[in-house]
Amino acid sequence: MASKEAGMSFSRKSYRLTSDAEKSRVTGIVQEKLLNDYLNRIFSSSDHAPPAATSRKPLNFQNLPEHLDQLLQVDNEEEESQGQVEGRLGPSTVVLDHTGGFEGLLLVDDDLLGVIGHSNFGTIRSTTCVYKGKWVYEVLISSQGLMQIGWCTISCRFNQEEGVGDTHNSYAYDGNRVRKWNVTTTNYGKAWAAGDIVSCLIDLDDGTLSFCLPTLLPRNGVSLGTAFENLSRGLGMAYFPAISLSFKESVAFNFGSRPLRYPVAGYRPLQDPPSADLVRAQRLLGCFRAVLSVELDPVEGRLLDKESSKWRLRGQPTVLLTLAHIFHHFAPLLRKVYLVEAVLMSFLLGIVEKGTPTQAQSVVHQVLDLLWLFMEDYEVQDCLKQLMMSLLRLYRFSPIVPDLGLQIHYLRLTIAILRHEKSRKFLLSNVLFDVLRSVVFFYIKSPLRVEEAGLQELIPTTWWPHRSSREGKESTEMKEETAEERLRRRAYERGCQRLRKRIEVVEELQVQILKLLLDNKDDNGGEASRYIFLTKFRKFLQENASGRGNMPMLCPPEYMVCFLHRLISALRYYWDEYKASNPHASFSEDDLASKANIVIDPLELQSTTMDDLDEDEEPAPAMAQRPMQALAVGGPLPLPRPGWLSSPTLGRANRFLSTAAVSLMTPRRPLSTSEKVKVRTLSVEQRTREDIEGSHWNEGLLLGRPPEEPEQPLTENSLLEVLDGAVMMYNLSVHQQLGKMVGVSDDVNEYAMALRDTEDKLRRCPKRRKDILAELTKSQKVFSEKLDHLSRRLAWVHATVYSQEKMLDIYWLLRVCLRTIEHGDHTGSLFAFMPEFYLSVAINSYSALKNYFGPVHSMEELPGYEETLTRLAAILAKHFADTRIVGTDIRDSLMQALASYVCYPHSLRAVERIPEEQRIAMVRNLLAPYEQRPWAQTNWILVRLWRGCGFGYRYTRLPHLLKTKLEDANLPSLQKPCPSTLLQQHMADLLQQGPDVAPSFLNSVLNQLNWAFSEFIGMIQEIQQAAERLERNFVDSRQLKVCATCFDLSVSLLRVLEMTITLVPEIFLDWTRPTSEMLLRRLAQLLNQVLNRVTAERNLFDRVVTLRLPGLESVDHYPILVAVTGILVQLLVRGPASERERATSVLLADPCFQLRSICYLLGQPEPPAPGTALPAPDRKRFSLQSYADYISADELAQVEQMLAHLTSASAQAAAASLPTSEEDLCPICYAHPISAVFQPCGHKSCKACINQHLMNNKDCFFCKATIVSVEDWEKGANTSTTSSAA
Repeated sequence: MASKEAGMSFSRKSYRLTSDAEKSRVTGIVQEKLLNDYLNRIFSSSDHAPPAATSRKPLNFQNLPEHLDQLLQVDNEEEESQGQVEGRLGPSTVVLDHTGGFEGLLLVDDDLLGVIGHSNFGTIRSTTCVYKGKWVYEVLISSQGLMQIGWCTISCRFNQEEGVGDTHNSYAYDGNRVRKWNVTTTNYGKAWAAGDIVSCLIDLDDGTLSFCLPTLLPRNGVSLGTAFENLSRGLGMAYFPAISLSFKESVAFNFGSRPLRYPVAGYRPLQDPPSADLVRAQRLLGCFRAVLSVELDPVEGRLLDKESSKWRLRGQPTVLLTLAHIFHHFAPLLRKVYLVEAVLMSFLLGIVEKGTPTQAQSVVHQVLDLLWLFMEDYEVQDCLKQLMMSLLRLYRFSPIVPDLGLQIHYLRLTIAILRHEKSRKFLLSNVLFDVLRSVVFFYIKSPLRVEEAGLQELIPTTWWPHRSSREGKESTEMKEETAEERLRRRAYERGCQRLRKRIEVVEELQVQILKLLLDNKDDNGGEASRYIFLTKFRKFLQENASGRGNMPMLCPPEYMVCFLHRLISALRYYWDEYKASNPHASFSEDDLASKANIVIDPLELQSTTMDDLDEDEEPAPAMAQRPMQALAVGGPLPLPRPGWLSSPTLGRANRFLSTAAVSLMTPRRPLSTSEKVKVRTLSVEQRTREDIEGSHWNEGLLLGRPPEEPEQPLTENSLLEVLDGAVMMYNLSVHQQLGKMVGVSDDVNEYAMALRDTEDKLRRCPKRRKDILAELTKSQKVFSEKLDHLSRRLAWVHATVYSQEKMLDIYWLLRVCLRTIEHGDHTGSLFAFMPEFYLSVAINSYSALKNYFGPVHSMEELPGYEETLTRLAAILAKHFADTRIVGTDIRDSLMQALASYVCYPHSLRAVERIPEEQRIAMVRNLLAPYEQRPWAQTNWILVRLWRGCGFGYRYTRLPHLLKTKLEDANLPSLQKPCPSTLLQQHMADLLQQGPDVAPSFLNSVLNQLNWAFSEFIGMIQEIQQAAERLERNFVDSRQLKVCATCFDLSVSLLRVLEMTITLVPEIFLDWTRPTSEMLLRRLAQLLNQVLNRVTAERNLFDRVVTLRLPGLESVDHYPILVAVTGILVQLLVRGPASERERATSVLLADPCFQLRSICYLLGQPEPPAPGTALPAPDRKRFSLQSYADYISADELAQVEQMLAHLTSASAQAAAASLPTSEEDLCPICYAHPISAVFQPCGHKSCKACINQHLMNNKDCFFCKATIVSVEDWEKGANTSTTSSAA
């Protein structure tokens, strides 16, 4: 065997076989007596005395092999083969039967012990069965979904609907539903969680079957009690371990191939442990430990006791030969899974648990050095692989104890192993991210059973916030707390602080692991750890982004959250270190956040074809013409972009490449053999930076590193690539998981509300109703216990997911994205190539900070909060209508983010703080015509700028719902109004500029209002017809949702019209403008249609509203009638008299106008007689007077004034109107007389119809000829004048 350490070379065979000529030299290493004392000290065994003949001879290296063979000799009973054992049938190595013992589609691991469901309800059993005795196996629960675990016989037949426990002679436990199954089902046990280990026990002597789950004690499980009795036994009855699991659920079995985590006395694992090898390995470990605790002093001729942490291998031949003899027997044993976990793992964990971190690190480093020195490479690699996988299993499936001691020990051992450079590089290259999900080391699982996690002792006092749900108040507003509540809250906060400190210890250890993996200063040359990590990290991101990786390797979102936070901490540590070591480098105030580095989106790689990958690179002249700034935001690249990335397939993706992306996808020119020999034979001191890092696109010793840039050092590039990965991780699943974890807080609020309601009922309940009091008391107890549980679990969630440190991480990520977007935008056209996920992460991270981390932590407490809000506002305002953004999803996200931004006072003020030219550009984009773009979202933004200023538009909950469900706490709630007068003024200024802005905008608004209200009426007709059918029927919930959406759109469009008329009334009322009359007539027509449909007695609208269908809560008279009333009041009551008269004449001239509709607003069935007072409203009818809390007295007075004015004007108009023959009426609307003739075709209509038609079409109504001009027409007149040109 060749050694790679200290320049020495040994052969394992030379340690055992020595010739006579060598005897004197071998025995002369040290004094014979000292050597004998040393070897007896090392190879003594209290439980295995050597034969007398051997004991009389002094020990030396000549008789040591014989002595060692005798030492390792085991009893005959332990040497028995592990074949057939009474009570068991099948192979001695127990695995899952993947050849015939399964039903459905399942994914089975290579070791045939792990399984993942890939169908509705797949079932699989083991290869070995039992018919007598007591047996146990363990199941490691990786996901807590629907699974049934237990035993079955070979005669059981399963399918996609029936699994283990659903047939005779099959028995199962389901911790997801907390039930046991054997044809029928009953409650049993308690819920399991991901990370638990279920022990399945069968006693075929007594005919019973039971299950165990872990407890606080690390080596014991708690029995859930006997699940089944009187099992069928006898001839032909043997039971197989079996499981049925649903889609994507995963478990791993331990039949005995590894030490049982929770052994049960009297029960035997299905697979026998390697007892003989276990005894040998333990004796050899004892010898090895003796070597580490003894030091030879050849000068004094004595043995010195030494602490293991201070022992060093000093090259003494005696010690080397002794260790060589030990490892000759030990090395083959350390390749076996069971022995690695039972012997080596226990030894190393003992070192970590007993010593300080420094001492443990020293001993583990010595042990690993010796493993690499005395074992063959393939042996030590197998050993390290099994060691790391055992560590992962131990960490992942350990119970949560109050001090997190188990997790801390496993992480400390992991750190000690990874601090050994050679071991770290091997594990990074071949094990981590490849064989196992190493991100598990960065996850802190949430305890499902808080009492077993010790949270009751850690947080003895529970507390939960009392939120106010009264209308008009913020949802986070707190009620005045009592002195008792204050004491409880403070005690609860102290408990949370204690928990947080313990979790921070684990998190710091996890960060240390990542710091080791990101180390780029390895001492022994070769490829640095950071660049091995980057290679694996790229693959990890690609698999999770594309979803094309193997399902077991995809990272669960809860793991991704923890991994992201630890990665950010390690990244910022190395960035600070890099900044300190480069004082002459220029750094902006945002440091790493200011370095824009954009990578290609791996999602787009799915669309590439092999033809794309085979394209040749672009020719040099073409590359010479491309500006270097077009290649990278962070700095120019010295290399051409690969031609295949310019393929049409990826060209459609509009993605931008940086240094990291090019290093990911551009092949390097490898060094030639002679160059490699030249570089690798240089001493470390002689190697230049180019030799190690590479230059001119050659690979140096640091294979897989990002390319070097003239203005961007290597270290900065590698850190920026990690940063890109962090941004992508947040976009992949972290944001969704942050939103999902808020559910715990929502549960607390719901139960707290239920508890308050129960307590209120208890206070109001008469004492004589003891039955009701008993039920209420029982409910109160249930709610209190549930809240105690949830409040402690919420403390855990806040400490691990929503702590202040986690909030700062997300905030830092937000600032990184903002700086990157700003930098990309400043470069001009390069913005079109930026990955969309940067915009998504900027939007989503702000949403998370605002919605997920409160009320414990407020975004307002963050440093630079106001400036960050303003920067994000500038990005949203500029890019929500940016034509360079072609993806519809990201455009919608930007629009929705801007709509949300203007809802809240702080963010709205941020929009108002952006430069004036950007504000005006934003409003101009909002006022663009609605056709051929997502107009509904744009309209919502305009409405939110107006809320609080419109007629009766100051409510935060729909008033009609509060009138019918006064105490319903779950009513839809709206954000408190926060109008922006500044943006309203910009809107007014823009509408007054130019002759086309206002007409095109308002024409599109009126078109959409006509469409939305017509769709709404059509849908409620279908709903009404379905409701009137005699047979039982159901209205599709999707139809109800679309119907409600059309209604809401109609209301919002009316509100935008109200805002426009209020801000710029001259657009409709100044008839010197060419389009004012037409717009006013169209508006009057639509308003009359809405009023007539909504206010008709016992009509369609009334009947649908009365049904109170779920999903149509927002559909009522109030929202739409108040919006229409606001427009009418602005036209007919406010403003100069001339404009009021003009609006009145147009409204009355519309044939659909009915005065009764106006009377309906005040609850009047018929118009009052001229000169009479308005009668008192009918309280059973709709009336704006019934909503005095939402409509001011001045507004009601204006409505009454409007009604009086219209009553008088309609009477005068009726008296003055002259009868018109049918031949003289417009053939289009039959409402107005003919007043226009089309040229050249000569067809006629009224001006209102032709003007409205010409806004969208230039063809004649009748003959489809192109209209050149429209001329005035009067009956009997021989001449006419040209009115307008088409």
